[in-house]
This record gives sequence, structure tokens and C-alpha cells, in this order.
Amino acid sequence: MLGTLAKWLRILGYDTAYDNRITDDEIVKRCLAEARIALTRDARLAQRRVLRGSLLIESTELGAQLRQVLDFVGYRVDPGRLLSRCVECNSPLVSVSPESVKALVPEYVFRTQPDFKQCATCRRVYWGGTHREHIQHKLRKLLDGK
Repeated sequence: MLGTLAKWLRILGYDTAYDNRITDDEIVKRCLAEARIALTRDARLAQRRVLRGSLLIESTELGAQLRQVLDFVGYRVDPGRLLSRCVECNSPLVSVSPESVKALVPEYVFRTQPDFKQCATCRRVYWGGTHREHIQHKLRKLLDGK
């Protein structure tokens, strides 16, 4: 129910586990085993006593959700962590040589982008470009609440 929020927390560089196929009991077990905070829109899940930390997400609006989470955990946006995790699987990204990903990116991207990062788990490739600027612009709008 919070997949978009999870994606944006990953964009911010925060270790964010998300799996919409698991049960509430499995969420609790994972939170306890991995010392995670459960973010949920389910009041009954948020009230489980066994959870050491949980946050009931109050809004359906993404910007409000991000602000609520960041306020709750005391995090601030760290530009050095921005786009440092895979938005798909959450693994940290690793800098790689352009040659190592040449076959995985469009020819134009290979010719025009000097820096590439790759997810060591799912092998997805990331690079700078206009989408990075769009993400930063959207993030500013989301966090400013406008």
C-alpha cells in the first residue's frame, strides 16, 4: 500500500524494504529481525505491541507521507545519499566503468554520459541526465508541500 513512498525513500538513499506480497505477521517478523520501522496505513498493524517501532502513515499524498517519515525518524535530506540505492530492489549502487555497461544502455547514453552506477543485485544501470534533474525538482516540490 506504500510502494510509491518506498520508492521515494530509496531515491533519498534510505534503506527501505518493501514487499506487498507478505502478510502482517511476516512484516512484524522482518521488522524485528532487521531492526526496521514498520510504515503502514493499517492502524491495527501499527498498534501491535511487539513492534519496536511503527509509524501510521496518515496521508494518502506522497509529499505529506515523506515529510511525516522524515520528521518521525529525524532524517534530513542528504544530497550525498540521493540516488544511491536501486529503486527496484533497494541495494546500494556501485560506480562502474562505462565499458562494463555499454551493452546495457542505449548508444546515445553511452556516448553522452561519463558516469554510471549499477545495482549489484538486480544489475539495473543508472546514469545522470535530465531525469536526475526532474527527480530533484519533484523532490523539492514534495518536501516543500507545494
